[in-house]
Amino acid sequence: MLSKTLGIRHIALRVKNIQECKYFYHEILQMEIDWEPDSNNIYLTNGHDNLALHYSEEVSNKNNTNTLDHFGIVVRQKSDVDLWYDHITNNKVRIHQEIKDHRDGSRSFYCNDPDQNIVQIIWIPKISDK
Repeated sequence: MLSKTLGIRHIALRVKNIQECKYFYHEILQMEIDWEPDSNNIYLTNGHDNLALHYSEEVSNKNNTNTLDHFGIVVRQKSDVDLWYDHITNNKVRIHQEIKDHRDGSRSFYCNDPDQNIVQIIWIPKISDK
């Protein structure tokens, strides 16, 4: 019998603005740079998850062929969503969707990284405190 997976712990994004994305994820979202093997690839971590940024000229802000809808970054406490919202807006990051309490009891908001990928900052009662 298969055991449960540990979750989506690695996401790779094709980005055109790699340095701006590096700044967003490292400086604003405060992820650590795990490995930067060359100028076209950056790997970041928050200690639990791994995010890879891969430079690609094929990505366009107007005609993004990326099939990713969004990805979520989980926070520990419900009140953390509001603190992160303030931090994100204070850094003049574009808000995609304002803070919302969801039917399942979770709370989140969405913002855009420099390549217009949608990032959800989310508190999920069943997994955030674990």
